[in-house]
Amino acid sequence: MADDSHPRKGARDLLVLALYQQQLSGHDMAELVEQFESRDEFATIDQVYFRDLLRRVLETVEILDAVIAELAVRSLQQLDAVGLAILRLAVAELKYRIDVPSKVIINEAVELAKRYGAADSYRFVNAVLDKAAKQVEARKASAAG
Repeated sequence: MADDSHPRKGARDLLVLALYQQQLSGHDMAELVEQFESRDEFATIDQVYFRDLLRRVLETVEILDAVIAELAVRSLQQLDAVGLAILRLAVAELKYRIDVPSKVIINEAVELAKRYGAADSYRFVNAVLDKAAKQVEARKASAAG
């Protein structure tokens, strides 16, 4: 579960679980935060990172899904809930957390897919996020230039 030695890694672990649960239950941000705050491992994670990304994913889920749908070789309906949670989280990180290198985000997402996803789903996650990172980097470059 959450990794005590890496607070952001632990936050990502819990975020995948929260986003998965949200897909199944329809819980809102307040309900999810309340549920996850009560977990023992919540004390060891980067709580600000957890709350920020949970809010960003829930507020921009349509935008994130549009990015995923554009880059994926499968439709969103064909994705399993865990894989979709991982992709939503990672695309949100790529778009909104420019302080985190793309390579770190992709590596963490691949590890999450290996740990929680269906067999070989990490390959699909890696392919989609590689395309998403290139898209985000191109937008940053054109905005800076």
